[in-house]
Amino acid sequence: MNCGLVPGLLNLGNTCFMNSLLQGLSSCPSFIKWLEEFTAQYKTEQGQSAEHQYLSVTLLRLLRALSCQEATEDDVLDASCLLEVLRMYRWQISTFEEQDAHELFHVLTSSLEDERDRQPRVTHLFDVHSLEQPEITQKQISCRTRGSLPLVSNHWKSPHPFHGRLTSNMVCKHCEHQSPVRYDTFDSLSLSIPAAAWGRPMTLDHCLHHFISSESVKDVVCDNCTKIQAERILNGQSIENQRTTFVKQLKLGKLPQCLCIHLQRLSWSNQGTPLKRHEHVQFNEFLIMDIYKYHVPVHKSSQTELTQNSEETAPGTKDGIAVKPAGAEQPSGTKPHFVNGACPSSFLMSSGTFPLAAFPECSSPVYLYRLMAVVVHHGDMHSGHFVTYRRSPPSPRSPFAVSSQWLWISDDTVRKASLQEVLSCSAYLLFYERVHSRVQHQSLQSKVEQ
Repeated sequence: MNCGLVPGLLNLGNTCFMNSLLQGLSSCPSFIKWLEEFTAQYKTEQGQSAEHQYLSVTLLRLLRALSCQEATEDDVLDASCLLEVLRMYRWQISTFEEQDAHELFHVLTSSLEDERDRQPRVTHLFDVHSLEQPEITQKQISCRTRGSLPLVSNHWKSPHPFHGRLTSNMVCKHCEHQSPVRYDTFDSLSLSIPAAAWGRPMTLDHCLHHFISSESVKDVVCDNCTKIQAERILNGQSIENQRTTFVKQLKLGKLPQCLCIHLQRLSWSNQGTPLKRHEHVQFNEFLIMDIYKYHVPVHKSSQTELTQNSEETAPGTKDGIAVKPAGAEQPSGTKPHFVNGACPSSFLMSSGTFPLAAFPECSSPVYLYRLMAVVVHHGDMHSGHFVTYRRSPPSPRSPFAVSSQWLWISDDTVRKASLQEVLSCSAYLLFYERVHSRVQHQSLQSKVEQ
C-alpha cells in the first residue's frame, strides 16, 4: 500500500454512499474505541463462530482496516459483508439503486442501539436448568469470594459516542412561566441552510443559530395562567383553560464525543420538484459549541461556585438561552473574532493544533471539536456521487496523535489533499471529534498528579 494512504473500497454498483460513510467513520478514533469495548463482550461470553452475525463486529473489522489498525496487503477492500449483516437486521439495501449516506448513518446507529438493547439475553423459557438455579444475592457472592466483587464494566448499556440530547424550552410570553424542559436524543444534527444575506458568506454558525433560534407557538394552554385566573375568581366557578403564546427554543442538552453534522441540501421548487442546494457553507477545522449548550438556570448566590466547580458553565448563555457569538455581526474595522466558519485566513491553514493565543476570547472553550472527515455529494437530486475527505491515520510510532495530512477518497481511488481543499468543499456530512483545550488538559493533568 502507498505510504501515508488508506485502502479504498470497491464500488459494488452504486455503493459510493456506503464507501464514503465508512471512510468518514474510520477517521473517528472514539467510535472505533467504543466498538472495540463493545465487541469485547462477545469474545468472553460466546464462541468465535457467531461473531459474524453481529453488526458491531463486522463494522469494527472494516473500520480498523480502513484506519490501518489491521494488517492488510489489499489496496481495495470489499464492504459487501456490511450489507449482508444489515440484511440480518432486516434492512434491505440495494447495491444498484442510489442511496443516501446520511440515511445509512442512522441505519447503522439505530441497529447498533438495537444490538446493545438485546444484551444481555433473557433466559429462554425452555432453558429449564438455568431457570431452576436459585438466585444468588450480592451478599452470598461476597462471602464466597472473601471480599467485594470488582466493578464490571457494562459496555452493553454504554451509548455510542454519536449519542447526544436536545432540550426543548417553552416559556409563556404572558406570565413568563417556564414549562418543564423536554429532552430528545439525536445521533446527528440535521441543519437546514437559511437564506444568505446578499454579499455575505454562509457559515456553519448561521446554520447552527438557525437550528436553535426561538419560535413563537400560538394557542398553547398555560397551566400557570389558568391557575392565576382561577385565584382571581372568588366564587369558585370553573374557568376555561387559558391559551397564550409560548416561545420555544431548542438547545443542546448533552453534546456527544463524536459530532455528526448533516447539512440539508434538499429543497423544493414552487412546482413541488426536488432541488439540490449547491452553495458553499463555510466551516473550520475547529468548532466551538459552548454557546449552543443548554445550561440549567441557577441563582446568583450559587452561580459563582458553579462556575468554579462545573464544566457545564460556559460563555454564551444566559439563563439557559443562547446568546449570539462574538463576531456574528461585528462592525467593519473591529478586531476579528473566532466564529465557526468565518475567521482569519491564517487560522484556516493551521497545522492541527488550536491556536488559543490568537483568540483570547476563546481561550478556554469547554466544548471544542476537531474536524475529522467531510462527506461531499456531487451531482443533483436524481444522480450523483459521494466522496470523502478524511485525515490520514496516525503513524504507528504515535498512535494517539492526530495527523495533519488529509486524503481525498472516491471509492477505490485515494490521493493526498490539502486542508485548504477540504475547507473549500461543499460539505454534506461533517464529522467532528471533541478534544480538550489547553486549559482543560492542564486541569486534568494536575488532577492526575494529585
